[in-house]
Amino acid sequence: MVKVIAPAEPTAAGPADQPAAAAWLTAAAITSACRILDSHQRLFERPLIAEPAGGLVPLQRAQALFSSERLVLAHDGADATVDPGPRLIYANRAALRLWRRPWQAMVGMPSRLTAELGERAERAQALGRAQGLGAISDYAGIRVDSSGRRFRIEGARLWTLLDEQGRPQGQAASFARWWWL
Repeated sequence: MVKVIAPAEPTAAGPADQPAAAAWLTAAAITSACRILDSHQRLFERPLIAEPAGGLVPLQRAQALFSSERLVLAHDGADATVDPGPRLIYANRAALRLWRRPWQAMVGMPSRLTAELGERAERAQALGRAQGLGAISDYAGIRVDSSGRRFRIEGARLWTLLDEQGRPQGQAASFARWWWL
């Protein structure tokens, strides 16, 4: 089990000027970030991000993943055949910038909306392949940002998010190569 150490949230009894924790540093987001990192390590047998030899505490891991230049997204394990299907549970800063959405708009939206309608069948097929194999590399496809602008991704890794018992909990994707179409 991942022990989560998150910044204190302001309470009614706390100072009014104390800022709320960043959305990507809530307990749920930290748990998702650690699951993304641990599952990647388990399935690809290499880290997604560099960590010092002694490791990082969960909060530091979440901060490192959020600030990574490599784009990272993840969705829950909802049934893809039932509307709305899987919903995004994580997007790092690089992904938020590319899709031109704030955390509050990106996290929670159906993940199929990251692609245009005409590209969704191919996306679903790749996700199904990754689910069956546990992980795939070198995926390429067309995506669309919040304003409808299309871009191509290449060299993406898709993998299954696993809990501590190895049970599937969703899927994640990461890539560094993309360009506008």
